[in-house]
Amino acid sequence: QVQLVESGGGLVQAGGSLRLSCAASGSIFSTSTMRWYRQAPGKQRELVAAISSGGSRNYADSVKGRFTISRDNNKNTVYLQMNSLKPEDTAVYLCNALTLLLTGYWGQGTQVTVSS
Repeated sequence: QVQLVESGGGLVQAGGSLRLSCAASGSIFSTSTMRWYRQAPGKQRELVAAISSGGSRNYADSVKGRFTISRDNNKNTVYLQMNSLKPEDTAVYLCNALTLLLTGYWGQGTQVTVSS
């Protein structure tokens, strides 16, 4: 069974930074596309960033230039470095693993709150 555990969320002032981590158990990590989503109250879940097994990265327009996704296959961990945070970045951030067989796994989420 694959488990994803996020950490690193918290309360930060606008303009500040946070680094989220998502640790994966199981053997699927190195071959999976890893993604960060976020969901704010009353809004649809939004894809924030993705990184393929080969290291290709994609970002939502709203976070380009501010967020950086990275992965460490030796530690089975994906990271999301978030800089220049804005109040509109406030959401629950969720880690997702998409395997080669297109099976998706989700973490429980970590709350990020940005105060103005």
